[in-house]
Amino acid sequence: MSNNTYKATINYAGNEFFIGTSPSGHAQAIDSNGDRKSAPTPMEMLLVSVGACTAVDVISILQKKRQKVSDYKVEVTGERREEFPRAFTAFHIHHIVYGHDVSEQALAQAIQLSDEKYCSVAATVRPTAKITTSFEIIETEG
Repeated sequence: MSNNTYKATINYAGNEFFIGTSPSGHAQAIDSNGDRKSAPTPMEMLLVSVGACTAVDVISILQKKRQKVSDYKVEVTGERREEFPRAFTAFHIHHIVYGHDVSEQALAQAIQLSDEKYCSVAATVRPTAKITTSFEIIETEG
């Protein structure tokens, strides 16, 4: 395999459960029965992946810009089609940054860079789903 090829394996574990193993060897339970809520469904994992991808980018860029971030979280909402396949049609990514004197301009630029240049997951879903973003900065003690 080339350096640009990735392989995950998904094993059926019975009772609508699967075990997905990432290319790096990390296992994740997957539940295809969304009503049971025992493990994330594949679509829930996609929602998390969109948020995690941009979060990694944004915090890295903010650190390089020497922003004083004490905490950070991303909330992602997704809208799905009613008919099958029930694909996501839209994602809204809301960034919440806690810190002291965090620059709105620095945060906006970090989000834009992630959205338009760095986030591979966003680039993967963007052809079929609209992505919008917002942010808030919560001032904390220095």
